[in-house]
Amino acid sequence: MTEAPSTPRIPPVRKQPRPRPGLWKRCLWGGIALWLLTAIVTYATRNTTLLPTLILLGSFLVPAVFVLWAHERHGRDLGANLILGCFLTGGILGVLGASVMEYYLLHPSLWMFLGVGLIEEAVKLAALMLVLRRHPRVRGMRAGLVLGATVGFGFAAFESAGYAFNAAVTMKGIDLRALLETEVLRGVLAPFGHGLWTAIAGGVLLSFRQPNGRFRFAAPVIGAYLGVAVLHSLWDSMHGIAIWLVARVTGTGLSRTLFAQGYMPAPTAEQQHLFTLFSVGGLVVITLVALAWLRSLARGARAAGPNHRPGARIHTP
Repeated sequence: MTEAPSTPRIPPVRKQPRPRPGLWKRCLWGGIALWLLTAIVTYATRNTTLLPTLILLGSFLVPAVFVLWAHERHGRDLGANLILGCFLTGGILGVLGASVMEYYLLHPSLWMFLGVGLIEEAVKLAALMLVLRRHPRVRGMRAGLVLGATVGFGFAAFESAGYAFNAAVTMKGIDLRALLETEVLRGVLAPFGHGLWTAIAGGVLLSFRQPNGRFRFAAPVIGAYLGVAVLHSLWDSMHGIAIWLVARVTGTGLSRTLFAQGYMPAPTAEQQHLFTLFSVGGLVVITLVALAWLRSLARGARAAGPNHRPGARIHTP
C-alpha cells in the first residue's frame, strides 16, 4: 500500500514592512542634525569634497520627509516601490524634460514665467503617467494627491540641488554662505511649491482615470492643470510683480527692461519695505489659495464616498 503524495505547503505571503509611526519626524530631526554637522565641518575644514554631501542633504531632506509623511499617513496601501519610483523617476524625468523644453521653447519676455509654469506642470504630469503606465488599477483622488505630491517633491529636490550648486560655484571660488542660504530658503519653501501644485493636478488626473488604466483628460483635469500652472507662474514672477507694485504705489517710473530683469535702481527705504511686503505677501496668498484648493479636493473625495463615479477609491495592484 502506497501513501498518497502529500500536498506541497504553500509558503505564507509576506506582507510588506510598514514604516513605524512617526518615522518622518525622526528622519527630519536626524537629517537636520546631519546637515548642520556637515555644514560646520565643511566651514571649519574648507574641504570641498564635502560639498556634494551638503548639497544632497539640504536639497533632499525636506522633500523626502514630506513624501515619507504622506506615505505614512495617507498612502501605505500604494506600496513603497511605487512611492520611490514616483519620487526618483518622476523627479529626474521632470527636471530633464522641463530643461529641454524650456531651452528650445522659451525666450526672455514678460510671459516667460507663464511658459515655465505650463511646461513644468505638464512635464511632471507626463512623468506621473509614465510611472503609472504599468499600474492601471491605481486611481482615485487620494492616490493622485499622494503620488502627485511625490513627483512634485522629487522634482523640487533635484531642482534645489542644481540651484544650490550654482549658488556655491562662483568666479571667485566656492561661496559656502550662498550655498547654505539657498538650501535653507528652498527647504523652507519646498512644501508650498512643486509638491503642492502637482498634488492638486495629480489628484484630479487620477480621479478621472478609467478602470482600464487609460487617462481621461476631462475638463476638470485640463482646468486643474491650467490652474496650477498659473499659480506656478505667479510664484516664480512674484519678484517682478512686487517691483511693479512698488513702482505703482510710490509713483516711480519703471522701464519695461528693468521690470523684466527684476531690478529697481537705488531703492529708498520705503520702497525696500514695500517690496518685502508685496513679495512675501504674494507668496503667502498663492500658498493659501493652493492649500484651500487641495483641502477642497480632499474633502470632496471623502464626501463622495467609495461609489463616486470618477474614482474616489484607491485601487492598487
